[in-house]
Amino acid sequence: MIRIDGVSHRYGDRTVLDDLSVELDEPRVGVIGANGSGKSTFARLLNGLVLPTRGRVEVDGLDTARDGAAVRRKVGFVFSDPDAQIVMPTVREDVTFSLRGRGLERPEIERRVSVALATHGLAAHADHPAHLLSSGQKQALALASVLVLEPDLLVCDEPTTLLDRRHTRRVARLLEALPQRVVLVTHDLDLVVGWDRVLVVDAGRLVADGAGHEVVPFYERLMDELPAHQGEP
Repeated sequence: MIRIDGVSHRYGDRTVLDDLSVELDEPRVGVIGANGSGKSTFARLLNGLVLPTRGRVEVDGLDTARDGAAVRRKVGFVFSDPDAQIVMPTVREDVTFSLRGRGLERPEIERRVSVALATHGLAAHADHPAHLLSSGQKQALALASVLVLEPDLLVCDEPTTLLDRRHTRRVARLLEALPQRVVLVTHDLDLVVGWDRVLVVDAGRLVADGAGHEVVPFYERLMDELPAHQGEP
């Protein structure tokens, strides 16, 4: 259960989220909204990357402000730009690095890394320089390095932004098949139109909440009605 209770967040004198309350327990939750709407800040609340200025965020009963380390063990986070989270020289080293400090024996680490590389189509690139991968391969590596930790919840902030259609569809199939709960922030409405729960964030407020096939058309109408300058960064 994700519980967001009366949460507001400010950057300086700018309010990004305003008195937002919602509870989420569905396996797949989409979050959509215009640029600058607050949806990425919303995503970062879920693993304590951002702490609320006011209000409370809980994941499975853990307060993100008080229990940050425990929350981050439960919640994996994937950014839109995989270069932001690839830290080691080679593909294998990057996935292995994620498991550092988890108290696992070497055979278990090697098993998890091998499974992760195979699952994400990276086995043939295991010893290749990570920075020479294609955009799609880099995003696969970012996902592998998070999922190798076996989190309970995966939060993805626009993970298909830099991807072509083929790799976007691959990520979509992966997210649909995962045993973990998934919260997906995206501009690609096709990814979430069939999901059971989709939230629309606009100007820092939750303005729609429901099944994807109902909420996505609402959002499209909302965007059609906005003046051209609104929703811009």
